[in-house]
Amino acid sequence: MYFVKKYAIISFKFSDIFERIFTLREFVINENDSGQRVDKFLQKAVKRLPQSLMYKYIRTKRIKLNGKRCEISEKLKAGDTMQLYIGDEFFDESPDTEFLCAPSKIDIVYEDENILLVDKKCGLVVHEDEEKTPDTLINRIKHYLYEKGEYLPEKENSFAPSLCNRLDRNTGGIVIAAKNAESLRILNQKIKDREIEKHYLCITCGYPPKDSDTAKAYLEKDSSEKQVKISNKKTSANKTIITKYTVLKKKDGLALVDVDLITGRTHQIRAHMAYLGCPLLGDGKYGSNRINSKYSLKTQALYSYKLIFKFTTDGGILNYLNNKSFEVNNIWFKEKYFE
Repeated sequence: MYFVKKYAIISFKFSDIFERIFTLREFVINENDSGQRVDKFLQKAVKRLPQSLMYKYIRTKRIKLNGKRCEISEKLKAGDTMQLYIGDEFFDESPDTEFLCAPSKIDIVYEDENILLVDKKCGLVVHEDEEKTPDTLINRIKHYLYEKGEYLPEKENSFAPSLCNRLDRNTGGIVIAAKNAESLRILNQKIKDREIEKHYLCITCGYPPKDSDTAKAYLEKDSSEKQVKISNKKTSANKTIITKYTVLKKKDGLALVDVDLITGRTHQIRAHMAYLGCPLLGDGKYGSNRINSKYSLKTQALYSYKLIFKFTTDGGILNYLNNKSFEVNNIWFKEKYFE
């Protein structure tokens, strides 16, 4: 009897200590969380939790789904609850609101309840770069949606508005943003499957070899120099690029060119057009400094000016966008040199 009582006292004290160290946290799965694997959700919702510990805690039932043991590959559904009996140090006590440091002003091309098309101006970065500036396109979009009441970080477990495509700092044009997780998933897949046409407008120094062509080459990244190299021979280090272009106008040794980007590699248009003997006007990396100085340009004449949604497979909640086209008309270099 003595030993039973002693064991009960020790057990009670151990439980008391355990509960002081580990507090139960609970997530209620919403629509933006649903459809994700358990491990993918936790990597976003509890960013401080190391992956090795996450797997251990799932295995030892310190992390449960609807009060029961779960598997890392199990898919979440709206209304599910996830219980985490882990240390407080793994949780962020306040939501990330750094985006409020950025302006909320954006140039909207199109907006509905699912997506946002924004005309990014030259000089603005899409995501935080080496300079760690908070004034990025995605932070501006978050701030804009926050002011509208469409994005409230304290009510989201794992989702934030996200960009589906990127542009260089000095390239302007249309960037697609998803307002919810389902739209983000669909758009990412459509871009991957090339069901969204992205057209660029550019000015070349010299005329392309043909008025219209689908040019193929091979691109290799040189990370140390932060640029790419183009070749006509395939190697294990390079990737295929396909650039479809049409010359729209010619004037004084310059050409206004529409580019339908079939493959989207780093610096593809700039490097490929230079390889064809007609670099972009204003391009200091792949272009002609002599010609750029003549025109007093330090920014490449390149703009992502048109998007066409051409779905060949089901677009889910975004099916209404199929066959729709969106275009930016006021492009600084077109007006300056060709109108």
